[in-house]
Amino acid sequence: MAGRPPGAPPQTTATRPDAAQVATDPVAARLRKWQRKVRRKLRTAGVDYFRGGAADWPVLGALALLVPVLVVLNVWAPAWAPPTALVLPILAAALLLRPGSLVVLYALAAVGLSAESVIHTGERVASENPDAYTYGVTPGAALVVGAAGVAGLLLAQFRSRVGVPWWGGSTMLFDLRERLRVQSRVPELPAGWHADMALRPAGGQSFSGDFVVASRTGPAQRVLEVVLADVSGKGMDAGSRALLLSGAFGGLLGSLPAHEFLPAANGYLLRQSWDEGFATAVHLVLDLDTGEYELLSAGHLPGMQRLSGAGRWEVKETTEGPLLGIYDGAKFEGVRGRLNRGDVLMLCTDGMVEAPGRDLSEGMDRLMGEADRLVPGAGPASRHGAAARLIETVAKDINDDRAVLLLWRD
Repeated sequence: MAGRPPGAPPQTTATRPDAAQVATDPVAARLRKWQRKVRRKLRTAGVDYFRGGAADWPVLGALALLVPVLVVLNVWAPAWAPPTALVLPILAAALLLRPGSLVVLYALAAVGLSAESVIHTGERVASENPDAYTYGVTPGAALVVGAAGVAGLLLAQFRSRVGVPWWGGSTMLFDLRERLRVQSRVPELPAGWHADMALRPAGGQSFSGDFVVASRTGPAQRVLEVVLADVSGKGMDAGSRALLLSGAFGGLLGSLPAHEFLPAANGYLLRQSWDEGFATAVHLVLDLDTGEYELLSAGHLPGMQRLSGAGRWEVKETTEGPLLGIYDGAKFEGVRGRLNRGDVLMLCTDGMVEAPGRDLSEGMDRLMGEADRLVPGAGPASRHGAAARLIETVAKDINDDRAVLLLWRD
């Protein structure tokens, strides 16, 4: 055998040093095996707990031990550990325990608060000057602890209904918001084409009812398809529906012929049976080789094109189709156009042009006027952010979801 001197006996499992040590020290071997088993179980339990699928009795036990510790500290050093210190395990329990376990901890906290009251009352009576004894459980302290308990129980019930732990709820919302933002990105375009997109939710919230889905389709991916949609409602309700629709629309985009997309999207909304389930949308199909495009509208604002040769904006009026999700069998007509070199195409939602006491046509005229000042002639360095600058200039203080998409052709 390679690596072994001639004549040396083969090194079997029984003659290896570690095997000999195991044979001579079975207690150490069992101890190491037990340690590995404990580490594996602790690691598994930790992962399961932080995923929300494990028992919470270890946390309950730790917080239950904290209650008598705080009671003892209150008796020994009341100036440093007031009765309201019991709020700490109560708040921690509200974030970590299930409602049933939370009630058990609340009962222990109530017993601890009662014990503090009894002990301090006895010390006050036994003191030489009872009026000078300032420690004890006041009605205000009991009210604070009770209020924290009620708030914690409501929070725990909400977590239990949602079905995610407290550390997962905010992470899930963040993930949903980022997923919606990623889905709204326009894919990379070939040389000579540029796009800029900006979304602003109503009231500065994180979720918007406006969204964009875009994809390169067709032979050699030389066709750009973009859908700009506006879901009814605002805030979280509209944002949750927008997230669902953006995923569905993204799956439909490119998998169907252009004229079948809006009917399929309309059918999808009808199947959801939402109380407030309608939406508007505009579907752009752009040939990246010739610049020819078609806009199909479902109750959406018309597109706006700046003609570089004429130096003016042109509204691409189309036969406005019905809103998505209203009735089955809806038909959607399109309008055709062509983006020549230097032209700009702008799509937006109604939050950009609507204002109390103002017609949509007036809002569109103002938007095109500001776009004429901010967008054309911009160099490559200033193209990025042009859509956001339009929102800040035209619709900064409007309490509605706003979205703008700009497409250039050099």
